[in-house]
Amino acid sequence: MNYTLIKDFIDLLQEFENEVQMGSDAYPGNIQGFKAWISNKQNPEALHAQEPYWEGKENGRTPESAISTLLVHLNRYAKTYSKSAISDSEFSTQEDFIYLINLKAFGEMTKMALIKKNIHDKPVGMLIIARLLRQGLIEQTDSDQDKRSKVIRITERGLQVLGNQMEKIRQATNIVAGNLNYYEKMELIRILNKLDRFHYPIFSRNISSDQLIDIVYDDYSFKDSSI
Repeated sequence: MNYTLIKDFIDLLQEFENEVQMGSDAYPGNIQGFKAWISNKQNPEALHAQEPYWEGKENGRTPESAISTLLVHLNRYAKTYSKSAISDSEFSTQEDFIYLINLKAFGEMTKMALIKKNIHDKPVGMLIIARLLRQGLIEQTDSDQDKRSKVIRITERGLQVLGNQMEKIRQATNIVAGNLNYYEKMELIRILNKLDRFHYPIFSRNISSDQLIDIVYDDYSFKDSSI
């Protein structure tokens, strides 16, 4: 008897049951669901052939409308978990620790580089940086490359305060990913990266709000879904 094969089968069955128990409604909890799960696990592209339901679809609501609303909802959910993660810390908002995480990960940078990395307008970003400076979580020094400009970096105190909250921050990010399986997470990252690569150059142009939609619509064709 091939016990290795039996063990592999039991491990797969346990993975499937865990996904169903976590609330996934993609597969029924029976043999038909298990077979579909196995098939899609081996061929994730097969999921693309299934058009999903979205609220208001039967009344003509467009997929673009559903995507926009769902992204807004997910951002609000993420903020509630982030707020919980910093409830007993020195951070005022989730942007505070995100700024520190970026400085820790990418090293010192100018104020504007940090603000753009976080997709903030300059006034909002400067307020966050000023708050972090007052708290001693970051510091400002002369640039080694250009003495006329300043760069900011995370301080030892900033690293300590951030480290004290990282476990809760990781827990919050895990919750945000919800009941997605590995393949769904990879596909979502791919799609969100594609959207980010589309929107970031537009954001970087600093187009005024009263002209933004008209200019973007003139520059891009939204009839082609492959853009």
